[in-house]
Amino acid sequence: MSHRTKRPRKTLPTGIAKVLKRLHYPLEVILLCVRWYVAYSLSLRDLEEMMAERGLLVDHSTVHRWVIKLLRVFEKAFRRHLRPVGTSWRMDETYILVKGQWKYLYRAVDKAGKTIDFLLCARRDTAAARRFFEKAIARNAAPQTVTVDKSGANLAALQAINAERETPIKIRQNKYLNNLVEQDHRSINRRVRPMLGFQNFRCARIILGGIETMRMISKDQMLAPKGNNPSAAKQFYSLVA
Repeated sequence: MSHRTKRPRKTLPTGIAKVLKRLHYPLEVILLCVRWYVAYSLSLRDLEEMMAERGLLVDHSTVHRWVIKLLRVFEKAFRRHLRPVGTSWRMDETYILVKGQWKYLYRAVDKAGKTIDFLLCARRDTAAARRFFEKAIARNAAPQTVTVDKSGANLAALQAINAERETPIKIRQNKYLNNLVEQDHRSINRRVRPMLGFQNFRCARIILGGIETMRMISKDQMLAPKGNNPSAAKQFYSLVA
């Protein structure tokens, strides 16, 4: 049966309400599809079939539209509830296929494995690495130590940043110590694999931001009221509360 009939919705924050204004499906269906897409190794057609099994006629292109419209709002809301990260960072980049070409997802975690930040870049060079570090520092404050691999570009980016700082960041180049972030890439790559590459850079950035947000929630990086221990799903849905 079709669920295109409008239903009354609870009062939502202005930003969320504006995005949902023309999405004529039950809110719980929209949120479920968006969460499943970023949390699990599912394609859009997988979700279309799963919804059909539940009597919900939702085209895969409709799910994609929900994903693109909502994930930016979710990521922005999540940033307001992010726990502080450690001051010892591990930074590395992984490959992401966009429109048939490899692009580079810069990522960093602290020594406890908590995600610090991420940035999708078209190139893998000193300028891209510096943009990533500047973004991560602006959001989290400067670390005491950053561990990178033997990449000359990453080293040069950190040295350029240190040249402008009174207190330099300690730089370590150690592949063994950087295994932590390399292992963490796997969860992102595993989720991206069923997508068979992104069609454009904008969609890639939005969807990767949603995947990273869901991953951080699963790592318990979202602040919750004292005494509460909500599931990752409830934390994700709370971002529209």
